[in-house]
Amino acid sequence: MIDRLGGIDPLKNVQNSHKAHRVNGTSQPDSISVSAEAKELAEAYFAMEVAAAAPDVRADRVAEVMQKIKDPDYLNKSVVDLVADRLMDVYGI
Repeated sequence: MIDRLGGIDPLKNVQNSHKAHRVNGTSQPDSISVSAEAKELAEAYFAMEVAAAAPDVRADRVAEVMQKIKDPDYLNKSVVDLVADRLMDVYGI
């Protein structure tokens, strides 16, 4: 026969081992600091999420341009030159 040797209750042992201790005095509040690199990465991630959620084609803008093109006075040399310059800038020419 084995006799009990005191507190063998497993719950009592766990509760007693994790007692909270009060600290006297004032304590510093918790704080964190975020690096500039982490901030830049967060901004880039947010920008990519916004871009992914945006539609590929702006239908309102396409309709506006199509309406302008139908006007014969709109397509003049200055407009054609401007569009050509912008296309060359986009392709690095």
